[in-house]
Order: sequence, then C-alpha cells, then structure tokens
Amino acid sequence: MGATATITRDEAAREAAAAGPLTPVQAVEARLWTALRDVEDPEIPISVVGMGLIVSIAYRADERAVDLELTFTAMGCPAMDFIQDDIRERLLAESDVDEVRIEIVWDPVWTRARIRDDARATMRKLGIVA
Repeated sequence: MGATATITRDEAAREAAAAGPLTPVQAVEARLWTALRDVEDPEIPISVVGMGLIVSIAYRADERAVDLELTFTAMGCPAMDFIQDDIRERLLAESDVDEVRIEIVWDPVWTRARIRDDARATMRKLGIVA
C-alpha cells in the first residue's frame, strides 16, 4: 500500500473548483459522507468517518441504494454489529436512500494512519493516544 498524498485545504478547494459542479450522484454521496459523521464509535465519541472505518461509498441512484465498504480496527471488535446498525439507520434516514448494503473489508488493513487529523485531536483531548 502506498502513502497517501496530503494536500492543503486551499489546494483541495482549488481542485474542487477546477473539477466543476458535482453530478447528482456525487452530491448524494457527499451528503452521505456528511451523514456518517453523525455515527460515532460506541466506545469513544469519534465518528466512523473520523476513525477511518469507512473505506468507500457508492450510491446507486437507480436502486436508491448505498454500497458501503467498512473496516474495523480489529477483527474481534465487539461493536461491529452496533456500528453496522447505526450506519444503516443513519443512511436510511436520508431521503434518497431505501437500501444500505454493507460489506466488511480487511483490505486495506485499518491502521492509526486512517484516523483523520480532527478526530486525532479530539482523541488527544480525551487522553487517548492515537
């Protein structure tokens, strides 16, 4: 697995502006990513997005369905069912979604590098080393 390039917020804004407006599917997917920020890990108050548990989202407009790849910090994570239920419930609350299909994936392997910087800062405030 290669290293992920990091860009600044300004660089990202310039790239987004150059790419043009979002397609309707991209707009729904962007909204779904935002919705997933409401779903927190049951053990620490960090979203599943912040923890880097969401690997991918694909919205299927013709089916009004979401295919979501999800990973966990460990294969024996006791909260796997809770997290999946919370993700499904939150995404089904979106007006464009009638079905949520979740696939658990272990590639890429979750590492602390998947934790977003804002989540890492919150964890530090809570006294959690990340």
